[in-house]
Amino acid sequence: MAIKQLLKRTSGWLYLNSSVGRQQLHGAGVILMLHRVLPNDRAADLPHRNELCVGPKAFEHLLVWLKKHFDCVPLMEILQPGSLRSERPKVTLTFDDGWRDNAVHAFPLLQKYQVPASIFLSTDFIGSRQRFWWESIGETLWNSHGEKARLHLIECLQQMGRPLPVLCDDPDVQRRSLALLHFLQNLKTLSPVDLNRLTDECPQESLPQALDWHQVRSLEASGLVRFGPHGASHAILTGLDDQRLDEELSRSRQALLNSCNRPLPVYCYPNGDNDERVRQHVAEHHFPFALGTGTGIYRGNCDPLALPRFGVSQRTARNPELLSWRIYRGGRP
Repeated sequence: MAIKQLLKRTSGWLYLNSSVGRQQLHGAGVILMLHRVLPNDRAADLPHRNELCVGPKAFEHLLVWLKKHFDCVPLMEILQPGSLRSERPKVTLTFDDGWRDNAVHAFPLLQKYQVPASIFLSTDFIGSRQRFWWESIGETLWNSHGEKARLHLIECLQQMGRPLPVLCDDPDVQRRSLALLHFLQNLKTLSPVDLNRLTDECPQESLPQALDWHQVRSLEASGLVRFGPHGASHAILTGLDDQRLDEELSRSRQALLNSCNRPLPVYCYPNGDNDERVRQHVAEHHFPFALGTGTGIYRGNCDPLALPRFGVSQRTARNPELLSWRIYRGGRP
């Protein structure tokens, strides 16, 4: 495994520093997808957090690397490029959901290196105590809120026919975290009602999980950050009927129009899930662009309502050459 990772990192480095790589990336744009920046890297290293979370040291390392190899630009400069052209490839950062730590831990580093970013808000959560189920359930099962809360949630899960796997009690931290990751992924098949019910059984954190509107306006006023919608309730759009889909799109769009000076004309699908019907409704709600989770480089010739992105995990942020390998794989004609 170590040799395979070394080969990928080396190949990625060679790609970015070769004439072939520069030629393939010329005029193209790379859109990165992040979610959270935690207070420390050790917490972000655990498998059940790794895919959605990065630590501050890893994030800073990523920003330095991006500045070295790319022009870090706002999202709209990739989607609607101006007349000013650069020989260097362009990259932009997007954050999904609207976590509070985007303001507390990510923004100071974005400001330090003057890297613009776009944050896509699940608007019902902003300025409220509403919680993201995977965070509340995951951290309760990880025992972050004490054994009593964990045992209570395990009992609730058993009553729903979702017993906690034995591996989630493994004494090895990495194996236990990996088992929890797989269990949380399996919980995605539960209905939103059941997931919300389980979330309500978890203890309240001392601070809201999401940004508030004051933070949103403060970040926007910096000139480095712009905002777009990522659903209202974070419901999976493909599972909604036409009426509920339109309500979800309208509510999230209106929240941004009411609270931001320059909301982005870009929608971001919760969980990346979309189909032809969803894309049509998104277009009818005046969004010419929408972000998915499919991997690839933006060249201006793909469906503007299914834009590709590269996800950034803690492991990728620590070893950005792995990202260049994925860009190489996604950049081949």
